[in-house]
Amino acid sequence: MLRYISFTVDGATIRTPQGTSVLDAALDQGICIPALCHMRGVEDIGVCRLCLVEVVRNGRSRVTTSCTLEATEGMEVLAHSPLILKLRRNVAELLVAEAPNSRAIQDIAARCGVTTVRYPFHHADCVLCGRCVRICSEMWRAGALGFVGRGAERRVALPFNERPEYCKRCYSCIDVCPMTIAPCAGPMAVGEEYLCAKCASQLTMTARMPDSCVWCGLGKGFGCARQTPAARTRERARVR
Repeated sequence: MLRYISFTVDGATIRTPQGTSVLDAALDQGICIPALCHMRGVEDIGVCRLCLVEVVRNGRSRVTTSCTLEATEGMEVLAHSPLILKLRRNVAELLVAEAPNSRAIQDIAARCGVTTVRYPFHHADCVLCGRCVRICSEMWRAGALGFVGRGAERRVALPFNERPEYCKRCYSCIDVCPMTIAPCAGPMAVGEEYLCAKCASQLTMTARMPDSCVWCGLGKGFGCARQTPAARTRERARVR
């Protein structure tokens, strides 16, 4: 039998099954916490840093990733404090500077309120989110992809750069990759990268409720991890 715990996110009380991450619990209740590397059903590794939150205890707070943070009874979480919004905006700015040719990352930048990019644009084709590696090893149990190298040399690769026989050719790695969908205006040429921001108008409804999920569509490029309204309704009915 499931045990439930209660905790707060930005003052809102959430009741969720024990063992649920703060990110999943918040998303299930319609509280928008942006994330990129997170996927339901696979282990979270907290590498994108977009889902940062503050955990308050005894008047002091610490910043951590909400995808790797298990919700506990009485926990107090701040997901949209001025500090968190500033940190999240900077992370999104770094991501879009690194890989502006990703529609998913351009959307994340818009959702996090990035209006200018202070960092040099690059033309990276991978941001090391690890989605492809984890879907291959945990969902399909193939292990055909992995990280190699360290620091600036770190990358995702096949063993010896050749497709192994045990690769199932399911192409799930491509399906979950945030780099596979180009911006609406098409791919940007090297040296001509820019911040798109054309979808920022979708966020006008959040002006007074910046923490609310408005089903804005800024997440289709990487599969936003929100539950459907029907699934959330069923869960609430089951809890009652």
